[in-house]
Amino acid sequence: MERVWVPRHGNLRDLVMDEAHKSRYSIHPGSDKMYHDLKVLYWWPHIKADIATYVGKCLTCAKVKVEYQKPSGLLTQPEIPMWKWEQISMDFITKLPCTPSGCDTIWVIVDRLTKSAHFLAIKENVKMEKLARIYVKEVVSRHGVPISIISDRDAIFTSNFWKSLQKSLGTWLDMSTAYHPQTDGQSERTIQTLEDMLRACVVDFGNRWETHLPLVEFSYNNSYHTSIEAAPFEALYGRKCRSPICWADVGDSQLTGPELVHETTEKIVQIGNRMAAARDCQKSYAEKRRKPLEFQVGDKVLLKVSPWKGVIHFGKRGKLNPRYIGPFEILKRIGPVAYQLNLPAKLDGVHNVFHVSNLKKCLSDETLVVPLDEIQVDEQLRFVEEPVEIMDLEVKQLKQSKIPIVKVRLNSIRGPEFTWEFEDQMMRKYPHLFKQTTSNVDNNE
Repeated sequence: MERVWVPRHGNLRDLVMDEAHKSRYSIHPGSDKMYHDLKVLYWWPHIKADIATYVGKCLTCAKVKVEYQKPSGLLTQPEIPMWKWEQISMDFITKLPCTPSGCDTIWVIVDRLTKSAHFLAIKENVKMEKLARIYVKEVVSRHGVPISIISDRDAIFTSNFWKSLQKSLGTWLDMSTAYHPQTDGQSERTIQTLEDMLRACVVDFGNRWETHLPLVEFSYNNSYHTSIEAAPFEALYGRKCRSPICWADVGDSQLTGPELVHETTEKIVQIGNRMAAARDCQKSYAEKRRKPLEFQVGDKVLLKVSPWKGVIHFGKRGKLNPRYIGPFEILKRIGPVAYQLNLPAKLDGVHNVFHVSNLKKCLSDETLVVPLDEIQVDEQLRFVEEPVEIMDLEVKQLKQSKIPIVKVRLNSIRGPEFTWEFEDQMMRKYPHLFKQTTSNVDNNE
């Protein structure tokens, strides 16, 4: 079959590639597929390179296609603390079954050197003044004032009250970049272990989780940790605490004076060396699955978002939203793997510093950018498609119950969409839609 030679005349080659990539009969193939389809019919010098460049600049492909590459950004680790409880991390486990005392949350506080931890049962809506008193009682009174605290960007940790409290104590707040919980990997890993231990206690011993929490904390702190090659209690106090499995009494140390100080200092040095060795292994392992990626100030990047709906659906919805929004300009580099972006006023509730794994280089022309006004994104960088009208009301018949449901028209970037929702949920979130429905019925009558 003879091929057509396409000259470099005007935008003729672009027109051919547009038809092979963006038409309803092609729908954005990758560069390899597009090249194999075109090379049978057309030819011009460097056609394969031109196709690869064209696809790389396609904004639609950049926004919607999954990346099958390694995550961006090499592993960066905070420095090893010099002393016990000088640098700590904290996080919350929320949405737990509510206990008789009203607690539904666990505040997890971990020392970054000895790995010793406190697990504190609290209410999710606890007042900041009470939280501050708990912090002073459980941390400051026992271990002194920390130098720094690593945490995520929870509303409590970003509140003015918490910032003012820590500033008055002389503690530096080191928060994660937006939507990158791996920054506080220590707390996240501790939370996984804690949840597993609580599940085991509930299965074996019954009762509510709050009953087991003190002994779960004891067991965690008295168990061997690989990174420090000791139990947290041993790293903190110089020996493991007695437990029912210790048949021999743990005698008092015979060391006194300078010898005791020397032994304590030596143990801290040993823990630091063990942590450094463990961190080197972790970094080496992690970077085998990552790729380095850097941007320059002024570069245009796309920002990763989550496909999420603002309402609950019976059917599978929300999977066809783009995976990225933007592009946005990079204003500043913050450390080795974080960047500050110039976000529009519509996203002023979003912290504008992001880890490089949430960014992707944008090579597309500015003229192809879809305005952010055409989509709705909440403060968690998730899509929200608001309902605009109640179209119909029905009752869903189940085996032993009836559920009132309503047909809702959504304001979607893909045009009108319809979905069935629970009537009570819609009534709570969008009562004005039901008033409109009543008015329409009255007018029709």
